[in-house]
Amino acid sequence: MANKNKLQRFAENLTFQNLFQYRYEEVIRGFPLKGKWHEKFFKNKGDIVVEMGCGKGEYTVGLARKFPDKNFIGVDIKGARMWRGLKTTREEDLKNVAFIRTRIELIPFYFDTDEVSEIWITFPDPQIKAIKEKKRLTSPRFLSRYKQFLRPGGLIHLKTDALLLYDYTLEVIEQGGHKLLYADEDIYGSGLDNEVTQIQTFYEKKWLEYDTPIKYIKFSLNPDFIPEKLFYGKPK
Repeated sequence: MANKNKLQRFAENLTFQNLFQYRYEEVIRGFPLKGKWHEKFFKNKGDIVVEMGCGKGEYTVGLARKFPDKNFIGVDIKGARMWRGLKTTREEDLKNVAFIRTRIELIPFYFDTDEVSEIWITFPDPQIKAIKEKKRLTSPRFLSRYKQFLRPGGLIHLKTDALLLYDYTLEVIEQGGHKLLYADEDIYGSGLDNEVTQIQTFYEKKWLEYDTPIKYIKFSLNPDFIPEKLFYGKPK
């Protein structure tokens, strides 16, 4: 039954006009909306905010409801999960939301220089094993990708239950000379009251049931940060 539901969702995904999913070969030849999101899709000049690893799209949709003057794009490789966010945007007729189904390693192919104003990274896999450090979404390797399209002074938000990832990200910020704007080991315990606490994902609610402290970091990239030279091989 689970596989049947997944196939049904994949089929319905094809009907959503705000979902973009391309084969690797198509993407590297040139994504048609790169540098043209404002003009060709959103048809406004509002800031573009991207959520990496959006899952069901709860944060992307929640932010879109809260800030109708901005545009939001959720990115994930799991199409069956993303279906929920797509379904909600259709039901609520949210015009300021889009989704991209792709590997986050390929995200620079989808946006042009300075096209994105903010990035949200919500409850990503902390990649606990040291050997997988480069796969952490706040690693220097991924910051190199974001630098290619995040405008100068653009914000990066990390929300996580993982102390390892929280501490690691603070270290990356310090070593890279990036600008730390806010850090909190327990956003609910500290009384923070804004979109960081008012929008909660399914997994966040689960962690809160176990009294797990939710951590949050906001920072911007060092303008002198030199991105790593990245090789975009064909995904396995």
